[in-house]
Amino acid sequence: MIARDVTNNSTSHRPILFTTRWACLNVLCMFLLLVFLALGGCRKSDLPAPSSPNEPNISAQAEPNEARATTAATGQGDVSSETITAETSLFDGKTLGKWKVTEFGGQGEVAVKDGAIYMDIGQDMTGITWTGPLIRMDYEITLDAMRTKGSDFFCGLTFPFGDKPCSLILGGWGGSLCGISSLDYYDAANNETTRMISFENNKWCHVRLRVTPDKIEAWLDDEVLVNVNVKGRRIGIRAEVELSQPLGIATWQTAGAVRNIIIKPVTGGPTLSDESS
Repeated sequence: MIARDVTNNSTSHRPILFTTRWACLNVLCMFLLLVFLALGGCRKSDLPAPSSPNEPNISAQAEPNEARATTAATGQGDVSSETITAETSLFDGKTLGKWKVTEFGGQGEVAVKDGAIYMDIGQDMTGITWTGPLIRMDYEITLDAMRTKGSDFFCGLTFPFGDKPCSLILGGWGGSLCGISSLDYYDAANNETTRMISFENNKWCHVRLRVTPDKIEAWLDDEVLVNVNVKGRRIGIRAEVELSQPLGIATWQTAGAVRNIIIKPVTGGPTLSDESS
């Protein structure tokens, strides 16, 4: 009787032990699944961020990027179809007006104070995009810009060249690189417009940009910065500033400010570089 009781007791515990082990195994599997999902949720995008916004474009990627840029420039639904026909101020010094904060994702704060638009440091970009009337060819833009914090470009001015976008970069790639992005798929660090200029934080500089069918010209504090013949050239932008189209100003991991933004049409006659020579 005793032996039978012991045998029966041992047998009766087996389902309980089996159930307990199975429950533990389920808990372990659920834990491993949750860990896997958590790691997947924290995974970063497969598209690597550039080590510098002024790295050269890869030839294989340049043509698709330019195609996207051209489509966006001609099909922005929130940009007025009106054309500016006289000298026009794009900023009243009090409100953003027809400027909107560019939704780069991770952008810093944008605020109007002391008659200027201040763009704080973002991860990676902060900027504003114009949504009002525009000129796409034969025009000139002037503005004041300064870097307040950081060590990269404080004024990435994206502008229309006909139905294509282009950018003027000030203070990129460590704080001093200037030039046009992009010409024949080469950006400001890798074409003939490359210039290295030292900028002081909290010091305003005057920027002037002139766009005509054959030339893109720019001046910094009335000194020639860019004077390039673009007839027959491929005009484009880097992918990072696509959201700045058709006209926008952006910074890269840097805080900057702009004020006195004016645009006006230009017709015929000598260019400003000819007038100042």
